[in-house]
Amino acid sequence: MHDAESCTQQDTWRMDGSRNSWANTTHDWDDTVDKVHLGRIRDNPAEFAPGGPEHLVLEVVAYAADEAASRGGGSCVVTLHTDGSVAVRDDGRGTDTRVDEHGQVVKKPVMSTKDLRFFDLPETERLPDGHPRRGMSVVAALSEWLIHTNRRLQGSWSQRYEHGIPVTDLQPVEADGSTGTCVRFLPYEALRSRWLLSAGDVGRWSEHWPDLTARFDDQRAQQDRFGQ
Repeated sequence: MHDAESCTQQDTWRMDGSRNSWANTTHDWDDTVDKVHLGRIRDNPAEFAPGGPEHLVLEVVAYAADEAASRGGGSCVVTLHTDGSVAVRDDGRGTDTRVDEHGQVVKKPVMSTKDLRFFDLPETERLPDGHPRRGMSVVAALSEWLIHTNRRLQGSWSQRYEHGIPVTDLQPVEADGSTGTCVRFLPYEALRSRWLLSAGDVGRWSEHWPDLTARFDDQRAQQDRFGQ
């Protein structure tokens, strides 16, 4: 993983002390990759992606909704790309990223470990499709690849995952004055062949998450329209 200087061009990271002192609110900061957890998800796609790839999109949008609720409002764009991948981009503060006592940049392990709020609990939040929320690791584990781009005031980076496992370190991204996250992922082929997501579906999510304004962009339809 890159050090603080190489991970941001702005050089504004602050030292956050020992990882042992960081509170585990949603994820365990000491657990970088939980292969057993990811394997459990991959072995049970019907359980963790009920209804198909739309549920994976909802898992990502739920985090944008969390951020919007914490700030009194926010937005996201859901884009279906022509290669079968989908991207969810929001305008929040970006995924929590810190610097430990060794000067190592550490991002909260949202993709490769369980969300402590939603796993192994008898009751959990329900998403707009009526199924239980499990967290971002479900999306990463059930995708051939996933790219997480994160923009924070302290710096910006991107990281690639394959089947839930990180295959790159944090890669610096040039700052553009914005903050937020973009999660683009390619669901397993057996899932993405079942796309049914529409603008109407995305519009109804605002009823479930009133602080979030969600917009839909189907680039596949544009390709069909112009024959490109």
